[in-house]
Amino acid sequence: MTVTHHRYATVGGHQIFYREAGRADAPTVVLLHGFPTSSFMFRDLIPRLSDRYHVIAPDHLGFGFSDAPSVDEFHYTFDALADVTAGLLDQLGVHRYAIYVQDYGAPVGWRLALADPEAVTAVISQNGNAYDAGFVEEFWRPVWDFQQDWTPETEEAVRGALTLEAIRWQYTQGVSDPSVVSPDTWHHDHAMISRPGNDRVQLQLFRDYATNPPLYPRVHEYFRDSGVPVLAVWGRGDEIFGPDGARAFATDSPNAEIHLLDGGHFLLESAMDEVVPLIRDFLDRRTSGPR
Repeated sequence: MTVTHHRYATVGGHQIFYREAGRADAPTVVLLHGFPTSSFMFRDLIPRLSDRYHVIAPDHLGFGFSDAPSVDEFHYTFDALADVTAGLLDQLGVHRYAIYVQDYGAPVGWRLALADPEAVTAVISQNGNAYDAGFVEEFWRPVWDFQQDWTPETEEAVRGALTLEAIRWQYTQGVSDPSVVSPDTWHHDHAMISRPGNDRVQLQLFRDYATNPPLYPRVHEYFRDSGVPVLAVWGRGDEIFGPDGARAFATDSPNAEIHLLDGGHFLLESAMDEVVPLIRDFLDRRTSGPR
């Protein structure tokens, strides 16, 4: 079994934590996490890919074990998170890679691809939207209201997403047997985003998420023009990004491989044994494969 290394790099004056495993000369897969988690969500996936691939999973700035400067010290946007990720990859000498994107990882990944289309060898989206289809209005309405008008009332509504109960819901909703999901997940995430001042970081990113849907037409053009291989593996019970978000990839990637599995937003926690063979088969066929 390969060893997972837990490392730090300084990017733009900030310490970025990342997990790394596999041979440096193997094809690289970059795992980009969502809200409210970190590379912790990939702790079990990494060793199941790194026998054949070089795997890198960073914590976004403000998440996990990466630095979390205050909003007075750093302006948190998805552009900025993508810039930090690009800086890390450049520092590590990684210039060709597949991306696995989930939730917030998707807008970070799309920006990386748009900035350097030749760098991305394949796209794996696990409940990471690239289309207006898939947004579940019941979940997103308070976020949209907050983006439109920041008031004490709209802020209070979105602050609910930072509670332990709301994070637990993200992990267990849509899962047929919630007992298979370890409480370590939501307790770990809640502890990380509950650090002093991190609530304001998350509020800033909730607001900036409004910049992502306007980017989608460029992402769709990228899919069409590049022909990049796409795998969408989705928890069909996700009440944040519904199954239509997965199906939509076929609009601009006619050869997209789309799998709707029994599970929710954090599919790896309940369906790892189904997801891993799909990823390995996809990467082996649609990228250069292991060397």
